[in-house]
Amino acid sequence: QVQLVESGGGLVQAGGSLRLSCAASGSILSINVMGWYRQAPGKQRELVADITSGGRTNYTDSVKGRFTTSRDNAKKTVYLQMNSLKPEDTAVYYCNAHITTLFLRYLEVWGQGTLVTVSS
Repeated sequence: QVQLVESGGGLVQAGGSLRLSCAASGSILSINVMGWYRQAPGKQRELVADITSGGRTNYTDSVKGRFTTSRDNAKKTVYLQMNSLKPEDTAVYYCNAHITTLFLRYLEVWGQGTLVTVSS
């Protein structure tokens, strides 16, 4: 089994910062892209940021310059540093990873989600 476990969500005032972490565990051979998605109430889930195993990053326009994603391949962990948070960043944030298992199966795995609430 492969799983992603997230941590770091919570309540913060507008302009504040939070750091999310997501650790992968299980029968993992390699992890390609790791990313963060979010889903606000009444809205569709959207990509926030992702990062390849080589460190190439991609961000949705609304978070560019405020959020930074990084990863530690040895720890199989991806991070999302969120600065200058806005009320519109309020959402459940989900970690996502594209994983090749030790049995050479390709899986797209999701974390359980962590709630980020930004108060005005």
